[in-house]
Amino acid sequence: MIRPHQPPTATIGVFDSGVGGLTVLRALRRALPFAPLHYVADTAFAPYGERPSEFIQQRSLAIAEHLWNSGAKLLVVACNTATAHAVTTLRQRWPDRPIVGIEPGIKPAVAASRNKRIGVLATPATLASARYQALLSEHAPDVQVFSQPCPGLAGLIETGQLASPALIELVERCCAPLRQSLVDTVLMGCTHYPLIQALLQEKLGSGVLLLNVEDAVARQALRFWAASDDTKSAFLRLEATGELSGLQALAPAALASAPLTLDKVSI
Repeated sequence: MIRPHQPPTATIGVFDSGVGGLTVLRALRRALPFAPLHYVADTAFAPYGERPSEFIQQRSLAIAEHLWNSGAKLLVVACNTATAHAVTTLRQRWPDRPIVGIEPGIKPAVAASRNKRIGVLATPATLASARYQALLSEHAPDVQVFSQPCPGLAGLIETGQLASPALIELVERCCAPLRQSLVDTVLMGCTHYPLIQALLQEKLGSGVLLLNVEDAVARQALRFWAASDDTKSAFLRLEATGELSGLQALAPAALASAPLTLDKVSI
């Protein structure tokens, strides 16, 4: 149930273009069950995956500023695309503040693959980023990586209609090339995608290992976060810059019984 709750002063600030970051919030809650979380979904401009790099940087800077000003002591960029295009800019702007990003886990995918043929499902912007190409060069020089762009998929997930015919059809179109490429490991390179993990697994086949990286992000956040006694609260504050329906539909199920508020904010 969504119910009012007064936030503590110090929080972990988290943002994504939309509902995808709920998967990161779920992992953060498991790792830090009493940490206060403040999440911004930039639904007025979602999804980021087909936006220009400069736009993604501008939005990331504006939202980060809002979170810092609202009491965040740690920032988690819960969006693969925003991490790929903006995390360096954020760290340059605030060099003395802890900032945790999320990016495709190429290294663990390579380690998990038996036949050295891995697939990556991600937004076009993530796959086109210099950061993604650097990860491939560093961790997958001797592995065949099949990068599959999924334009429109994050946007359909944003609606909260996770069993719609349009979404199922798009998932099939995205997964078919990876099946044909005989990959044995597929990485979900967008935080939206674990919200439809069962559907992706069905379309890829039971023999394909499907990986995400949310737990690794939560472990990194845990290393940075040192909560004092007066900030031990399971409080969760959700804000959206635009449409609220996706968060309203998905947040209660994704985050179980954590007390939370949901508001619209102008950033």
